[in-house]
Amino acid sequence: MFTVSESEAETIRQAFHERGEWSAVVELRRLFPVFANNPEALRCVRAIAGWQPLPESAAAPPKVTSLRRRKPAEPQP
Repeated sequence: MFTVSESEAETIRQAFHERGEWSAVVELRRLFPVFANNPEALRCVRAIAGWQPLPESAAAPPKVTSLRRRKPAEPQP
């Protein structure tokens, strides 16, 4: 598993759309040298190339609620 930033994804998408799949594989392997084989890198390139930008409303960070400790159970008589 790896994380792709928006700028890295844009670089890969640009290579994919301008020069083809294998150029995008080269970009992916340049950015992430962990890929040892081309078929796995090609699968990831195709997934990244298909990503669509999130709508503005979905891009907002979700509201986070802090956790509260439970009150200890009172002893039963």
